[in-house]
Amino acid sequence: MPTRAETRARTEQRILEVGRDHLATCGAAALSLRAVARDLGLVSSAVYRYVDSRDELLTRLLVDAYDELADAAEAAHARATTPREQVLAVARAFRAWAVAEPARYALLYGSPVPGYAAPAERTSGPGTRVIGLLLTTLDGAGATAPAPPGLDLSRLREEAGVALDDGALRHALGVWTTIVGLTSLEVFGQLGPDPVVDPAALLDVQVADSLDALGLTS
Repeated sequence: MPTRAETRARTEQRILEVGRDHLATCGAAALSLRAVARDLGLVSSAVYRYVDSRDELLTRLLVDAYDELADAAEAAHARATTPREQVLAVARAFRAWAVAEPARYALLYGSPVPGYAAPAERTSGPGTRVIGLLLTTLDGAGATAPAPPGLDLSRLREEAGVALDDGALRHALGVWTTIVGLTSLEVFGQLGPDPVVDPAALLDVQVADSLDALGLTS
C-alpha cells in the first residue's frame, strides 16, 4: 500500500500533468483549478488540499517547465566536448524543447498572464539555469572581447558569479537574446507557415557569429 506521502506526491504530479494539458488546450490565462479537478475526477474543494490557488499551479508549472528545459540544455551540454560546441548544443536543445512544447514555452517566454506575478524566490533560480550555463561555459573558456562603450555589465557579472569582461558579457547576452528571440519568432508563428530561412540553421549561424567574436572558433 502506498504511504500517504506517496499518494500525495502522485496526486500532485497528476495535477501538474493535467495542468500541462490545459496549457496546451486553453492557454495559461484560462487555467482553472476547477477544470483541473474535474479532469482528475475530484470535487473542486479536494484539489485545494494539494494546490491552494490558480497562481500556485501556475508557479509550479513555471518551475516544472524551466527545470525540464534546463535539464535538456544541460544534457546536450554534457555531450559536447568543446566550449563552442557546448554553447551551440545548448542553443539547439533550447530550440528543440520549445518547438516540442510550445504551450509551456509560451508560459515561460510569452505574454504575461493577467493578474499573475511569478514569485521571484521560487522562479528566478530555475529560470536562470540556462543563461547561467552559457555564462559559466564562456567564463571557463576564458572568452574575452573589446569592451563596448557606454555599457556597464558589472551587475550581471556580480550576480552571475563570473569573471567575464564587459566585451565577453556583451556577446554572451547576444547569444542569449539570439536564442530566445529566434526561438520565440518560430514558436509564436512570426516566421510564417513556410519560413524562407531554416530556423535551425539560422540559429546556428547567429550563435556562431557571437562565438567567433569571442575567439571560440573550434
